[in-house]
Amino acid sequence: MEKPIFTKEMKKDYTILAPNMLPVHFKLISRIFRAYGYKTELLSTTGKEISDTGLKYVHNDTCYPALLVIGQLISALQSGKYDIHRTALLITQTGGGCRASNYISLLRKALDKADLGFVPVISLNFAGTEKSPGFKITPMMFIKLVSAVLYGDLLMTLKNQTQPYEKEPGSTIALVDFWAEKLVNDMQSPKFFSRKNTLRNYKTIIENFANLDRYDTKKMRVGIVGEIYVKFAPLGNNNLEDFLLSENCEVVMSGLLDFCMYCVYNMLADRTYYGDGSKFKSRIIRAVFKYLLNRQKDIINSIKTYSDFTAPSDFRHVISLTDGYISTATKMGEGWLLTAEMLELIDSGVNNIICAQPFGCLPNHICGRGMMKLIKDKHPDVNLVAIDYDPGATKVNQENRIKLMLSIGREQMVS
Repeated sequence: MEKPIFTKEMKKDYTILAPNMLPVHFKLISRIFRAYGYKTELLSTTGKEISDTGLKYVHNDTCYPALLVIGQLISALQSGKYDIHRTALLITQTGGGCRASNYISLLRKALDKADLGFVPVISLNFAGTEKSPGFKITPMMFIKLVSAVLYGDLLMTLKNQTQPYEKEPGSTIALVDFWAEKLVNDMQSPKFFSRKNTLRNYKTIIENFANLDRYDTKKMRVGIVGEIYVKFAPLGNNNLEDFLLSENCEVVMSGLLDFCMYCVYNMLADRTYYGDGSKFKSRIIRAVFKYLLNRQKDIINSIKTYSDFTAPSDFRHVISLTDGYISTATKMGEGWLLTAEMLELIDSGVNNIICAQPFGCLPNHICGRGMMKLIKDKHPDVNLVAIDYDPGATKVNQENRIKLMLSIGREQMVS
């Protein structure tokens, strides 16, 4: 069967369903799509039926994130909530060697198996992997999407450093929700995306979080690294962040922007290592990378200027941390970034680290669990644990392993 294409005509009356990984980030991104005429809807469904649906239509050797994403999309189509003949699906493609680039093929096979092969699938990518005539990312739209990622990262960073210490339970989440809604509404103004307005918003957001009543206590900081979906998505990691909060911990994670810059940097690495691409393409990619670095610098400087919160590390510093550990040519999946994120946490004083590993993710096991011995050899005090996430793993077993890691961390805090 010839794969259906999302056409320009479909843009008018088709609903586009997308899986949700980062609620705040994706809410902002979805609103940008809507402003350009795309009727996007983020899926927030949870429960065992998601993985069961994925297992029904995808081979059980496929990596866990693919099972969840595909299961969530097909479950939505079968729910009766949508007109399946006026619905399209949106899925990201990194364009790299990871199976994430092949999710779209797995999804189409699953749709055929579910007698839904007529549903068009849109690839959201910046590598030219697949094209849909009715869905295009313009340069201005790209800038707005970057803005959404930056705001999402800022809110996530401030939330993680505020919520464990809040005196009024729920005040942090209420402030996150307030700003997420305000930003979504303010996006309608053409001036919203100007750098001047962005810096003004950063200042106000940071000061709002800094003014929340907080306890002046010291809690154990626990870093989370891993495959991008399982690292961020509560559906993929069994609400890992909430569990760590219940264990009286402060969660530390790098933002989505780091992964975006990792993908762009890898395009530059292809040029360096393999001579891949034209000089013109290389200049464009280098300009994009510089643009992202500058936008990250705005956030770092704003946090340092207006608060005592810990700012993210400059991505160039993150790259430098790989020296003596792993080559930046190791770029399948999260590749060298996964190792670098562990080293970044250690460099910033976070010695308790959870590596979230999905079943079937070979790059994650090599660059995550596979690098732990070398990291421990050079940093004897670090407390690392790799947690596997798959349909057969029980939440109780996962949490018990994390509790053991936390008990070791608490002993180290006391000694």
